[in-house]
Amino acid sequence: MMPEVSECALILAPFGRDADVAATVLANAGIRALECPSVERLVEEIRAGAGLAIVTSEALIGADTGSLEAWIADQPDWSDFPFVLLVHQGSGLECNPEAARLLERLGNVSFLERPFHPTTLISLTRAALRGRRRQYEARGHLEELRSLAGLLERKVEERTAELTLGEARMRAIFQTNNQYQLLIDLDGTVLDANATALAGIEARLKDVVGKPLWETPWFADSPDLLNVVKAGVLRVATGVTLQRELSIHLPIGPRSFDVGMRPMRGPQGETLALIVEALDISDRKRAEEALRQAQKLEAMGQLTGGVAHDFNNLLTPIVGGLDILSRSGLGTERQRRLIEGAIQSAERARALVQRLLAFARQQPLQLRAIEIGTLVRGMAELVGSTIGPKISLVIEVPEGLPAARADHNQVEMALLNLCVNARDAMPEGGTLRISASERHFSAENDEGLSPGSYISLAVSDTGIGMDEETATRAVEPFFSTKGPGKGTGLGLSMAHGLARQLGGTLRIKTAPDAGTRVEILLPVPMETPQRAAPQVEGTLPQEGTALLVDDDDLVRSSVSQMLSAIGYEVTEAKSAEDALALVNSGMNPSVVVTDHLMTGMSGAALGSALRARTPVLIVSGYAESSEITPEFPRLMKPFRQDELAAKLAEIRSAKSATGDSA
Repeated sequence: MMPEVSECALILAPFGRDADVAATVLANAGIRALECPSVERLVEEIRAGAGLAIVTSEALIGADTGSLEAWIADQPDWSDFPFVLLVHQGSGLECNPEAARLLERLGNVSFLERPFHPTTLISLTRAALRGRRRQYEARGHLEELRSLAGLLERKVEERTAELTLGEARMRAIFQTNNQYQLLIDLDGTVLDANATALAGIEARLKDVVGKPLWETPWFADSPDLLNVVKAGVLRVATGVTLQRELSIHLPIGPRSFDVGMRPMRGPQGETLALIVEALDISDRKRAEEALRQAQKLEAMGQLTGGVAHDFNNLLTPIVGGLDILSRSGLGTERQRRLIEGAIQSAERARALVQRLLAFARQQPLQLRAIEIGTLVRGMAELVGSTIGPKISLVIEVPEGLPAARADHNQVEMALLNLCVNARDAMPEGGTLRISASERHFSAENDEGLSPGSYISLAVSDTGIGMDEETATRAVEPFFSTKGPGKGTGLGLSMAHGLARQLGGTLRIKTAPDAGTRVEILLPVPMETPQRAAPQVEGTLPQEGTALLVDDDDLVRSSVSQMLSAIGYEVTEAKSAEDALALVNSGMNPSVVVTDHLMTGMSGAALGSALRARTPVLIVSGYAESSEITPEFPRLMKPFRQDELAAKLAEIRSAKSATGDSA
């Protein structure tokens, strides 16, 4: 370690009076001096701090100067310690080889011949001290420079660490981003791509780097996009930004993307490279399509509900009138056959309305015990005509299957949808098999079903089958492998939804070129369902006064004739307000039969006003209404006389059970 600034003059002159003389001369000149008796002491004082050393030549000749020479060799870069060497007159460098050797060993040496003039010694000493001061100043500057250099080095290290960390963070963000991200050159050559983008094409970075973007697997199966991509690269290279939606066929399948391309600029605003970003919006597009389809269904349901009401009102007098004609036994045998044919057509029309309402989700589930075997055999003719002559229909339904608790119309529709799907999977013909059996599941099962018995209703085909990915998505709403206009993608999803709603499930077993088997599992009730007893009372004559309320003249006339035929004395009212006025004026009907949706007060509102005084039966062409609460007996339009009589008998029985007077 070097000493602080010192201007002390060290004197090494152990022989004679040279030390005393020199010290006195320097003291008189105001220069501090210190005499050293040996080389070792001189080295110690130099280490402690000194401005120069005045040394006689004889003090060094023959002395051990190793420590002095070592110190001189090890002094720092800024230090060149000065020596004034006192020599005898005539002992200069040109004639004294020993002086030359001392110069080489000491380095910064000034020679002074003795005897010397005091002024000369003082002058040499001050010159040496000035040089030493400059060395000390240089030391200070060097220390400042080293400090600054150290600070700069630390700053550089910190900045380098920050840049490294920042680059690592950006790289991590780049690699973990769920968007497809690529860096390409101005000519479209791929420079880098993140993990998401590479996963989309099932490739490695080395497979795409160095290739034009349009020649990579991202666009290999989308030839219609090659020119679009090339033109986009050229435009963005000029400094513009592009954004658009693209449908791209990737190795992992077709996808929809929101694609953006923008320039990456340098510090002066110059375009260095191009950044391509693509967000997979396939799920969003499917969700939007599902929403559109749902909105269509909702609109269709609203439209169907209104149409069904009007259609049911139209069917009511037709069904009622034909029923009355059939019961009258009038006409020839041919005429009676025509009447029966018309009744069958009207019943078909009624069933059609029910199915339309079910499809539009406007028909609540009508849960009851249904015989799957009877249902399947009853649909055999319809299924056969639907699948066509090239496909063989095989039905395997054993006798004695327990009844399932389900909605008859909904199960029919689900089965028909499955048969249509099976037909479409066999364009060249094949075999369609409908089978049913009873299955038992314990509490531990892979289907998530409650333990118990289930009816298995399965439709199998010998068609083209499905791969695993397609089968996994088959029950998604609106997913279809058929071409545009050839399917809604709702068949399997509706069947699956129905099965789950009933407490069962739907299972698919399929493989490419090995056909498909779709199985619906419907729960069997824990208790054996009680089948409805024959409605004998409904066919027997009844009596009393019936107040009939309907704003449709044809409907009112038809229902009035049915009530009369059943045995009621009928009073008609065109509106709920008229009916309420009749009751308030003293009329005491045995039952009120009212339409629901009428101009002014609704049938449900009329029922609420009258139910404390008389039973009310609401007949309606609407599948459901929040106004019609469960306590009101209800009959769906259109209906036949037996159905009306059975419902009225049910009301009479309920009234008797509560002890009310007629």
